[in-house]
Amino acid sequence: MDNPKNTRNRWLNFLFLAGCAGILLFLWNAPPESTKKLPHNSDHQRFFAMDKKAAEKFCEECHRPQGAAPLPAGHPPKYRCLFCHKRT
Repeated sequence: MDNPKNTRNRWLNFLFLAGCAGILLFLWNAPPESTKKLPHNSDHQRFFAMDKKAAEKFCEECHRPQGAAPLPAGHPPKYRCLFCHKRT
């Protein structure tokens, strides 16, 4: 006869493994990263040597609505640019 405690532990182990497998499957099926990387050109070159937070302070100089390269409509908040736009 099986010990009730062993049966309970088996079920807990099974549920834990099923949960881990579910998380792994969810992450495996995640869409590929689609956000553009920070361009590696002369306009952005100086920001590669800076800390992220320091570099983000300069983004609005060019990417404001009246700037040289305005952001598209519906763009997320502008204060964390390098959170999504990774440096290569």
